[in-house]
Amino acid sequence: MTAHFVDLLDELRRRSLRMASLVEDILHEACDSVFSSDDGLARRVVARDNDVDREEVAVETEVIRLLALYQPVGSDLRLLCTALKVNNDLERIADCAVNIAERARHLQIESLPQQAELVRQMGPIVRRMLRAAVQSYGTQDVAGANKVFADEEIVDALYGQLVRSVVAEASRLMQEMASSLDVLSVAKNLERIADHTTNIAEDVIFLCTGEIVRHRPR
Repeated sequence: MTAHFVDLLDELRRRSLRMASLVEDILHEACDSVFSSDDGLARRVVARDNDVDREEVAVETEVIRLLALYQPVGSDLRLLCTALKVNNDLERIADCAVNIAERARHLQIESLPQQAELVRQMGPIVRRMLRAAVQSYGTQDVAGANKVFADEEIVDALYGQLVRSVVAEASRLMQEMASSLDVLSVAKNLERIADHTTNIAEDVIFLCTGEIVRHRPR
């Protein structure tokens, strides 16, 4: 491939990583909004989703243009396919972060200390997963991508524990049922972010090795 095409690939990769950094910031703010009762912070998360949406369209448009113009093969083709898939998962993560922020605007989480503690544990793990996935994407690091999978199991276990807690206490917490549903929604969106982050880690492994590892036992 020409040097110009290599430069275009590098620029696409940098743009994809800038979008990933933006999504990381949005997730961080969304998690903070759950416990801060900061309506302005929650509104900021919702507003920044527009930036992610614009970047998603721009990256996808550029991937399609490069595929059509240069018809790449081998590792270059894997990079473009990975960029397209990562782009989609990043946009979905931002959407989940917006859902969390919207729930946070009227969530009284202090009334549910047990559930709040589980959510408090989930947030940093999910953020750590996303950071590891983005770093492994930027450096094409298979070992870093593999670290994401163990954390996904922890998030799933915490989410299951939270669901069981809400169900067990439903009758006692009838007056707090609205808050319980909000907490469940926050936890579910964190769990979905973990799933999307795992997708990114799987795509990094494909980028580096050409191996498709979806649906395989860990």
